Amino acid sequence: MRIDLHTHSTASDGTDTPAQLVRKAAAAGLDVVALTDHDTTRGHAEAVAALPEGLTLVTGAELSCRLDGVSMHMLAYLFDPEEPALLAERELVRDDRVPRARGMVARLNELGVPVTWEQVAGIAGDGSVGRPHVASALVELGVVPTVSDAFTQDWLADGGRAFVAKHETDPFEAVRLIKGAGGVAVFAHPAAAKRGRTVPDAAIADLAAAGLDGIEVDHMDHDADTRVRLRGTAKELGLLVTGSSDYHGSRKTCVLGEYTTDPEVYGEITRRAFGAFPVPGAGGA
Repeated sequence: MRIDLHTHSTASDGTDTPAQLVRKAAAAGLDVVALTDHDTTRGHAEAVAALPEGLTLVTGAELSCRLDGVSMHMLAYLFDPEEPALLAERELVRDDRVPRARGMVARLNELGVPVTWEQVAGIAGDGSVGRPHVASALVELGVVPTVSDAFTQDWLADGGRAFVAKHETDPFEAVRLIKGAGGVAVFAHPAAAKRGRTVPDAAIADLAAAGLDGIEVDHMDHDADTRVRLRGTAKELGLLVTGSSDYHGSRKTCVLGEYTTDPEVYGEITRRAFGAFPVPGAGGA
């Protein structure tokens, strides 16, 4: 089985619609794909409706968190999307995205960059607006060559000249909410230093003690040595190890199935979850 547990669609900051994403996942030879848009489940229904035969969909989301000033992301799998406490927190985070993006546009204008809110909103479309959409606007204007080049201290990285903070969930609260909604919590790309500061291993240990299920080890932002170190951390703490592409369509260079999750780990995730169940494809429209 080929299992990719971290992808994004136009419901957040990917460039493929949910329907396009699941079709591409099947074409890429995946057996299981998780749709984990940022702080939203809005793309799930479309993905289910289009799900090709032979592909299983894991519903999920990637929650925006912050610990001691460090931004981090928590993957939530197979939770009940209507559970009130987690739903309210997702809405709180999502609702703060628009004023935050407008603030970044204003800061860029102060820096002499002629980006407009209309341009950023047009790129985001119906998705949850975020930094990647602002970064794409900078690419369109020729300010930076790629989206990744916008995530520096010169521009949009944490603490950068045009950075604006948004509401982000305490990760311990995120774990509690995910588990309370019947889901499974996995710390996404925990050592992705190129994105900015990362949390120390001691924090991962504390999260494990609080109920964290796993960490995403095999990821494009982790080099070989980092993956070895994180595997050791996971073994020591009794955490599941996942691997995923973090696919965003054309917005990033990663491809579907670039990194995958072991079938036994996937099986354990499905055994632990009780908020929702994987959806087998029946040949979508």
